[in-house]
Amino acid sequence: MRILGRQTNAPVVFLLIGLIAGALVGYNTRPEKTAEIRIGPLNIEVQGRNVARAQDGELTSDQVEHIAIITLIGGIIGLGLGFAIQRGKIRF
Repeated sequence: MRILGRQTNAPVVFLLIGLIAGALVGYNTRPEKTAEIRIGPLNIEVQGRNVARAQDGELTSDQVEHIAIITLIGGIIGLGLGFAIQRGKIRF
């Protein structure tokens, strides 16, 4: 596999892609403190048991844990895909 004119190792490239994709998915799916739905005069608000977001907008430990787990899963999938491509099991 050649990237920018240099020979690269497929598992390393796909590991990085998986980590980045996992971090983005984990951040975008992090749990929130409250969810609010407004439909005309009807107002529904659901609150979680644990505080998911601090008042100043910083990430809480629950959110960081969620992002880390999803990032790890993305990295494992990317690494597995990289090894499969390197061994010739998957071709593009």
